[in-house]
Amino acid sequence: MGKNGNFSDLHGVTHSMKIIDPSTATSSRAVPSWIASIAGVTGAGVALGIGELFSGFTSKIPSLVIAVAELVVDKTPGAAVESGIQAVGTNDKPLLILGIVVMSLVFGAVLGRVAIRHPRRTDVGFAAFGLFGAWAAQRNPFASTGWAIVAALVAAAAGALTVRVLLAVATLRPRAASTRHASTHPRARTKADESAPVLPARRAFLGLSGAVAAGALASSAIGRSLRNGRSVEGARAQVTLPTASGATGAPNAIAAATPTGVLDTTVAGISSYITPSSDFYRIDTALVVPQVDPKGWKLKIGGLVDKPYELTLDEILAMDLVEHTVTLTCVSNPVGDEYVGNAVWHGVPLTTILDRAGIQSAGKQIVGVSVDGFDASFPTELAYDGRTALLAVGMNGEPLPVKHGFPARLVVAGLYGYVSAVKWLSEIKLADANHDSYWIPRGWSKLGPIKTQSRIDVPRGGRVKAGQTVIGGVAWAPRKGIAMVEVQIDDGAWETCTLGTTTSDETWVQWMHPWNATIGKHTVRVRATDKTGYTQSAKNVDPAPNGAEGQHTVSISVA
Repeated sequence: MGKNGNFSDLHGVTHSMKIIDPSTATSSRAVPSWIASIAGVTGAGVALGIGELFSGFTSKIPSLVIAVAELVVDKTPGAAVESGIQAVGTNDKPLLILGIVVMSLVFGAVLGRVAIRHPRRTDVGFAAFGLFGAWAAQRNPFASTGWAIVAALVAAAAGALTVRVLLAVATLRPRAASTRHASTHPRARTKADESAPVLPARRAFLGLSGAVAAGALASSAIGRSLRNGRSVEGARAQVTLPTASGATGAPNAIAAATPTGVLDTTVAGISSYITPSSDFYRIDTALVVPQVDPKGWKLKIGGLVDKPYELTLDEILAMDLVEHTVTLTCVSNPVGDEYVGNAVWHGVPLTTILDRAGIQSAGKQIVGVSVDGFDASFPTELAYDGRTALLAVGMNGEPLPVKHGFPARLVVAGLYGYVSAVKWLSEIKLADANHDSYWIPRGWSKLGPIKTQSRIDVPRGGRVKAGQTVIGGVAWAPRKGIAMVEVQIDDGAWETCTLGTTTSDETWVQWMHPWNATIGKHTVRVRATDKTGYTQSAKNVDPAPNGAEGQHTVSISVA
């Protein structure tokens, strides 16, 4: 109270506070650029967080961040994609998403600085930011264009409003000092009082910015959690694979499909004959694993066929299923790398599916289409040349793992995945010879036969003790089969290795060679010869455009 028993003093302080529109500032000191940048970054964070929150409520509103990242993937030249895989491997997707977030925040910082003098331009910038996200999101086959636009614009409006509020808080100024030693008369204000926010205002700004940023992070986390909660793992767990014709039984598929005489039981560190599903490589264009509920899913069979039709998962499971062990590898796999695996696949022969539809004479290519729009194709004749070509619904004795294509995918022996191994199938269609699938316009070869390759698995770590040790690994040439594997130590003669047993020429083969390691540094090379007589060349060839070539070479220190 004042000395007269009223609230005039308090009124004098509170009444003296006012919010300054940043656009009216006459000096850059009124709103320092770092404050404007923080406001812009926070606004962008709010927009991203609200966008993620919306995406958690329904699949009709995709994540705007992921939608933009998918757009980047689709528009990136194949050579650039290959360079990314070579540089960071399977971390390319998380890094791309992180890059989109960082760029969005940087864009927000720029808009924050613009808002100092031109707040309306900042509003327009956020609107454009939202509309771009909506445009990217509506490309998703699960998205509703209307809901995507609404969600994106609401998120953008929230971001723009955040910037305005934060900058308004940052420009709060007192009309008069609040201490008892200062004059309470308005005319006692100094020029400095008019030109810059006082310290309490900046503290309020930073505190509010931190709280809003925390809220944005929480919104994003909630959205992702809700999105993950839509996982179809529960539905997958309800699927029971029937016993395949000629198979040894789904529950023991790995053990039953492993022949006697494999080497991983005697050579420590060598790749197991059957790759566990959890260790099987995953390379695809999906930034988020599609969650396909089998209850509403149907596989379309169409294109250049006489009798188009559809299949539910239950109808597929009721068909005569078969089981085959097949090695798959990615065309991006460098010599000696890990993007290769051998698994037991459970499904329906692709010829059964196609014969029911009746292939027209112009149907020269089989095209698999994923639920996310990705497609891959290979010559129709390859499904009829005796190789394993499956509409697969199981892997290693269980329903397909979600990340490997549940509820159905394609598996074709002897072809790289980019032309055949479509996951999360929505359609199989026949097309003419002129059809080019996803990767072909991006510079990859239209035909993708897997090349003969071999890899050294052990010794690991590049160091061994002197004396008897083992060199070992795997080699593969699906369909052709491996006839011989040789190793060369330093510049010595090529020495023939011992091969493990296989169930067919469509799988990889394990190999081993005893070595009396002597002290010093040594170079070990491996090469395989397939059953057509081809021996791997020492010439190194990059994976693009149709697969790597060369001999895997490792350096080993013996002490």
